[in-house]
This record gives sequence, C-alpha cells and structure tokens, in this order.
Amino acid sequence: MGKRGRVAERRKTRPAVVGGMIAVVVGGAGFGVYALYGGGAAADEGSSTSAAQKAKDVRTGPLSATEVRTTAEHFLTAWQQGKVTQAAAATDDSAAATALLTGYAKDARIKGVTLTEGARTGAKVPFSVKATVSYKGTSKPLTYDSALTVVRRAEDGKPLVDWHSAVVHPDLKDGDTLVTGESGTPPVTALDRDGGKITAAKYPSLGTVLDGLREKFGKTAGGRAGVELRVVRGTSSKSAKSSDKTLLELSKGTPGEVKTTLSPTLQAAAEQQVSERKRASVVVMRPSTGEILAVANTSHGFNTAFQGSLAPGSTMKIVTSTMLFEKDLTSPGASHPCPKKYKLAGWTFHNDADSEIKQGTFKMSFGASCNNAFINFAPKLSDSDLTKEAQQVYGLGLNNWAIGVPSFDGSVPVQSGAQMGASLIGQGGVRMNPLNMASVASTVAAGVFHQPYLVSPTVDHRTLATASRTMSSKTQAELKEVMQYTAAYGTAAKAMAGLGPGYGAKTGSAEVDGQKKPNGWFTAYRGDLAAAGVVQAGGHGGDTAGPIVASLLKTGG
Repeated sequence: MGKRGRVAERRKTRPAVVGGMIAVVVGGAGFGVYALYGGGAAADEGSSTSAAQKAKDVRTGPLSATEVRTTAEHFLTAWQQGKVTQAAAATDDSAAATALLTGYAKDARIKGVTLTEGARTGAKVPFSVKATVSYKGTSKPLTYDSALTVVRRAEDGKPLVDWHSAVVHPDLKDGDTLVTGESGTPPVTALDRDGGKITAAKYPSLGTVLDGLREKFGKTAGGRAGVELRVVRGTSSKSAKSSDKTLLELSKGTPGEVKTTLSPTLQAAAEQQVSERKRASVVVMRPSTGEILAVANTSHGFNTAFQGSLAPGSTMKIVTSTMLFEKDLTSPGASHPCPKKYKLAGWTFHNDADSEIKQGTFKMSFGASCNNAFINFAPKLSDSDLTKEAQQVYGLGLNNWAIGVPSFDGSVPVQSGAQMGASLIGQGGVRMNPLNMASVASTVAAGVFHQPYLVSPTVDHRTLATASRTMSSKTQAELKEVMQYTAAYGTAAKAMAGLGPGYGAKTGSAEVDGQKKPNGWFTAYRGDLAAAGVVQAGGHGGDTAGPIVASLLKTGG
C-alpha cells in the first residue's frame, strides 16, 4: 500500500487537472484501501512518442503479486460498489462485462453485494460472494464462490481480469445470463417407473436429468411456477443442449408430476457402480421397448452418459460388422487373418500390443478385438458405407432422438482414406456416448432399432425416431454369434463370467490425444437388458467399464 504523499496546498481558485490524472480512493470489505488511477500525461504525450518508445513501454514478463492484487481489488471493489463501468474497464472485454454486470443488478435483482477475496495462487484470485436477491417483496440471501484470473493485455502489457461469464458465477457459460422472476417453467416432481419420487439427493447423477425434465415438461405437467434466480442459457450453450438452471428458489411453485422409465433398483446400483471409479458413465435400457432403466455419471455437472461426444473405440465394430455381414464381405466363421500391421492411404495401423492372428476366423478377430481384421476391408468400401449403416439400421447420427431430456445422438461422418479406416474401429471422427452404445447393443438384441426414451411418448405425444430399415434375421444371428463368442471366450469373458447364456458383449479402448491411458468402453446385452459404459482415461474396457456393465446386467436379472 505505502503512504500517500501530502499534496502541497494551492491557492483557493479552482485547480487545473494536471495531465488528466485523478486519484480516486475506494475501499471494499475484505480488500483494504488502495488508489485507482489511469490515463494522465502519458496519454497527452502520445502523439510525440516514437514507436520504439511505445514498444519499450510495453510491460512483459510474469505478472507480479502487486499487479495481480491491485487488478483484482480494482475489479472486485468496483463491482461491489455497483460501479459497472469501472469494473468492466478492469477486464479485457469491457463490453461483455458491462452487459453481464448490468444484468446482474437489473435482471437478476441481486443487491447488497459483498465480495471477499481469498488466498491468491499465482494469477488466479478466488473470492466469495454474499448478496441478497429480491423480487416483489420476497428476498433471500445468496452465497457462492467464484474466481478470476489476471492476464496481460497484449498491446501494452496492462494487467486486466481475463473476462468470462464464469467470473460472475461459476455456473455461467459465455453468453448466458442471470434472471430473477417467475420461472418460465413450473417445477416438476419426477417419478420412477414404480411411482417413487426421484431427487438429486437420492440419485446424485440425476441433477441434470431433473433440470431437463423440468425444461421439457414443466409447462404441461400441471404445476404452477414459483419465483427463482436462474441461469438462462445463451445460443452457444443451447447448441450444446445445456438446460437452463435454477440457482436460488425465492418461493416455491406447485410441481406437476412426470413419470419416467427409470428402475429404482437399477438406478441405485448404477449410482453405486460409478461412485467407485473416476470419470465413469453408464446407461441401462430395455431392448424390446427402448425404455431407459438407469443412467449414472461419476461427475454430476455434465451428463456424459446422454450428452457426451467421445470416440467409442472397438465397440463401434458392432456397427462395422453389421455392414460387412450385410454386404456378404465376411461371416463369423469365414477365414480372415488379422495382420500385425496394415497400411492404408499412407498410414500404418497397428493392433493393440502388436498382436496378430495369422490363421483364424472373423469371429476370432472380433472376439480378440483385432483392429486390422476390420481396417483391411476399407478398400472394398465406399466412404459413406459406415455412415449409412449407422443411420439406416441403428438410427445414429440423425439428430432426431427425443428421449425426454437433452441428448447427443452420435455422429458417424463420411470420411475418406485413413480416416475412413480409423472410423471402422471407432476412431477417426466417430463420436458416441453410453446411451448410443447401449442402443447399439439393444438393436442387436431385439433385431430392430427402438429409440431410447426416458419419458413415454404418450405423455406429450412426441414422435420417436425410427430407423429406415431393419437388419435381416441372418445378420442379427451373425452379430449375436460374434458377440456371444466375445462374452464367452474373448476380451469380455472375464467381466461377463457367469452371466450366460443369452448374452453378448463387445469391449473397446479409444485412444485420446494427450491422455496416457485410453478411454475404456464396454457394451453388452443379456436377455431383455442392454447396457453400455465408459471409464475415461481408465484403460482397457474389459477391465474398467466391463465390471460396471456386467454388474448392472446381473442386478437387472
């Protein structure tokens, strides 16, 4: 802080502002007192400053502790005092900061803001927020934690707050806004298939699902809106199918009821399974109907099981095999070696651990998940064959599923050359999530695609997606043969031990750039149950996601 020098007394006439510099002293709870200043003589002398001198004056190098502290205090104190223009000027995007901070008071009805700075770590400054939200005579306290990061502006090196909407509230994405008022959608009480009440406290994975159910069915379920502070998603968030989120309820509305297809037994088991692993997600469904019986994620902030977009690795070989069988390019018992290496369009593909099958059948390569037994079919395929198979038989990649809450329907883009070859083994541009891969296993089990759903279409008369054609009974039998072989003798045998007969499975491991271990995938069916799971950065699917899926298939009977 230092001591402020005494300004010499001048004559009583109005003093001139020297160099445009004005010293402003402000104080903020939790921050202390400091001076805010800027502009000044340097700006007046700009016309005579040489380019070389300007370059010399640009501050570079790591931010000092003083720069981080004063920048953070400048921003936080101005925000606390409601001085939006000053707070926004301390950021590197004053226009966006002005809009959001203005809405914070005007639209979100947040007042009495107290910001308390925490312990700084480098350029990152955590802080806590205490405020009051008021609407038409109803008030409630609001408390939460956030953080900001200080950066240098490139053109002059000035330290500024790196602006993102999450600075204002951690649940905000850029483009989102905060609004307090009568909720656009009344609350809902979600029920499981047996009529039991579903809550996030009971099933932590279902927080995002409950948000989605309210957004979709709140206005039609018979409830009455309350008053709340909520995040209203912007265009970019909506394109990612993120739901609006309630942050604070000022007064309760009257909820309507929405019945789901979730099984309380399987949902509880799924929650338990993912809680024991890092970054795990799983979906269980019924092949004969498409009903979703359970969905769970280790992380509760994003529903990877429904909305994830990940390379599915070798579980995609189910779709690839369907295409190969339909084209009569192979059959389960056909002789088909799996070479250690295979070159395609300038790329050299390797099997896991450089394994090979010199004399064997296609079924053996499927069971061992031997990559090159699939990639070496690429010269006999057109670029769009896999895309058409995924869309026409499995209903994937058409962006038309209506499960009752936001979901991603998979993507199998048309690719050429080596990328097309990589797509055959679930790499390249192919993207899926456990919901998609559970649906793939269900389609094999049932012989026909039934779009997965969490809420019956009879509730809102929505139209479920359909596939344009159905695999033949011969193709279904061939797929069941290779998946049963994998479950009994192949890479899925350890996880599926004791669950036969009437079952089938496929493992997968998807390499991810910058990740030491691959994502482990596993999808399987048993009777009229199907499930799929992924453990990100976990390793081979048979060892990581396999036990999760197998346990749930056993629980479901």
